[in-house]
Amino acid sequence: MHLIVLWDIDHTLIDNAGVSKEIYAAAFAALAGAAPTGAASTEGRTDRLIMREMFRRHGLPEPGWSDVESALAEAGAQRLGELRRRGTALPGVRDALKAVSEQDGWVSSVLTGNIAANARVKLAAFGLDPLLDLRVGAYGADAVDRPDLVGIARQRVHQLRGLPTDTPVVLVGDTPRDVEAALVAASGIIGVATGIHSRDELVSAGAPVVLPDLSDTAGLLRLLTSFAGR
Repeated sequence: MHLIVLWDIDHTLIDNAGVSKEIYAAAFAALAGAAPTGAASTEGRTDRLIMREMFRRHGLPEPGWSDVESALAEAGAQRLGELRRRGTALPGVRDALKAVSEQDGWVSSVLTGNIAANARVKLAAFGLDPLLDLRVGAYGADAVDRPDLVGIARQRVHQLRGLPTDTPVVLVGDTPRDVEAALVAASGIIGVATGIHSRDELVSAGAPVVLPDLSDTAGLLRLLTSFAGR
């Protein structure tokens, strides 16, 4: 029985304690030569979209993506220590990731708006990266719109892990954009109310089930197994 589980990172697996917005601000300043006038608007957006909107908001032309990605990666790498000091893995996350990684026929990776380099920084800060197959994840450099990331991850799992292209996929995330991505891509979704969005908001967005956090490992495995059997 095969299943692809794709986890969001920020506010689903970790609390970045504001370091994410500092990364965007630092990358913008490095490219624009001045600090932004306000914080980046994130909430499930991809890095491509976040940075594009920052430059448009400031009336500036958007630099080439390779320059933007390099600036983001440098800003992220510089804040690894700060992330470790201020941030934390969320309740139950380590046990949940370990349990899912041990299931035969399952692939556990990420679907995140972060570029791959910063996804690794955020996971490595709390020792979570060995519990995920990050080769087959989908990242903020891969597409502008989050729903497009599902197909990218599915194709990578097929190419690198050999699972059929019709293998069931379930996303785990804390924002309405996570829910939207799953619904548009005809994937399963488990909402987690560990971010700024309430259970009611995630249900209204279309999530059939919303957990308060990931601390009930056995319950989570039962939920995931129900998706695998569909």
